[in-house]
Amino acid sequence: MSSTAVPALDKTFQILDLITDSSQPLTAAHIAKELNLPRSSTHNILQSLLTKHVIYKDSDSRFHLGSYLMYWAGKYEQQQGVIQLFKDLIVQYPILLQHTVTLSKLDLGEVVFLACHEAPAPLGFTFRAGVRVPAVFSATGKAMLSTFSMDSIKSIYATGFPAPITQHGVDNFSDLSTELTAIQNSRISLDDGQLREGMYCLGTYIRNASGNAVAGMAVSFLQGEYESKRAEVSAVLIELAQQIEQRLGFIDNK
Repeated sequence: MSSTAVPALDKTFQILDLITDSSQPLTAAHIAKELNLPRSSTHNILQSLLTKHVIYKDSDSRFHLGSYLMYWAGKYEQQQGVIQLFKDLIVQYPILLQHTVTLSKLDLGEVVFLACHEAPAPLGFTFRAGVRVPAVFSATGKAMLSTFSMDSIKSIYATGFPAPITQHGVDNFSDLSTELTAIQNSRISLDDGQLREGMYCLGTYIRNASGNAVAGMAVSFLQGEYESKRAEVSAVLIELAQQIEQRLGFIDNK
């Protein structure tokens, strides 16, 4: 996690991340030990979070995420009108409903999944809302990055190019630039097994009224069905993106 100028805030986020990532509720002592934090400051932060219902404590004095997070999530979703548009409009496209279709946004060089229509057949990859992956390996991430200059992209990854997740992952800016140029020409991006072996994803971007890419969508396939469905799905995916853009107020002046 990147640090801020407020140490107490850094510790608060560390604690919330630990509780979120843990498969079971944690005691204050465990949290302090795991994060190497003083017990006194850990206790004070936990008490503040309890007061706001950001977390709650069970009868065994173990901490869980609290109901206040739903208030934040609800407000966030209200601000992200694209999420509701995605849910409302995707039902008009039967071909897309046969597959896993994800909606995501770009955040500091990573893709954050916002919503997902799950395919009947499992793909073996979790597209749960809130999951983050490096944008350079994701179809939606590359689609959104294609609207940036290479200088801007290099500044996003100033600390170094992300390490590939699979053997198919792009691993340098030159190869990424080649991929992004192809996306600029077609509006379709491709993850050819870069996030998960055997899983292919076609992606595109969604622009708002200002013309900025505010989200990306991708359709996921097993490798065997990708070639036969690529052309038809690509056309429909772009059509859906354009519908959402129109609702967001984007006007294409081309």
